[in-house]
Amino acid sequence: MAISIIRTILLFALIMVCTRIMGKRQLGELEPSELVVAIMLSDIAVHPLQDPGIPLLYGVVPVLTLLCCEIFVSYMVVKNITLRAIICGKPSIIIDGGKINQKEMAKNRLTLDELTVELRKQNVTDINMVKYAILESDGSLSIMLRAGDSPATPNQMSLSVDDPGLPVMLISDGRTLQNNLEYLNLNEAWLKNELKKRNISKPEDVYIFMTDSSGNIYFSLKEG
Repeated sequence: MAISIIRTILLFALIMVCTRIMGKRQLGELEPSELVVAIMLSDIAVHPLQDPGIPLLYGVVPVLTLLCCEIFVSYMVVKNITLRAIICGKPSIIIDGGKINQKEMAKNRLTLDELTVELRKQNVTDINMVKYAILESDGSLSIMLRAGDSPATPNQMSLSVDDPGLPVMLISDGRTLQNNLEYLNLNEAWLKNELKKRNISKPEDVYIFMTDSSGNIYFSLKEG
């Protein structure tokens, strides 16, 4: 039993390291080659876990080989445009100038129901509002609305707005994040003072506390 647990932990750690090496994009938008690697990794790792008689090396070597293949393919895809188009595919314009491109719909085996679902996910219920819809190589649908249907921006309305910057979490589930305090050039004395203003005696009572460079603060106390 102990051997099985150790083998599982080792393979889990190895696959985690491989996933981190392959990059953050692996966790979200998978290209075809990346999807193949993800499927093969899961299949290869299972066999040494199911049969303790199989040497652990028989699982480690294929995993590392796949990692090297993925890194090589990713490098070649970056360097070679033609290879990139072959492996990753090209974006398809599904709606062009407000008109549905039926050839591209058929080519990508995309139904009208699937198209309308994707539009609704982006709060678009009227196809007449869409100027361009592009099916990206990762399967997501990018939408550009017509100028008259796009939300107005402050620049278009000649308004000046302040950029509050990126909100930074200072307290997470009762724990003060020192690195984030230093990032904003703040200290614990400032934090305690802000908590005191809100009748909070200690950081341990706070579920989340965030602020930005403009001083905007969001916080929530722990329940119970």
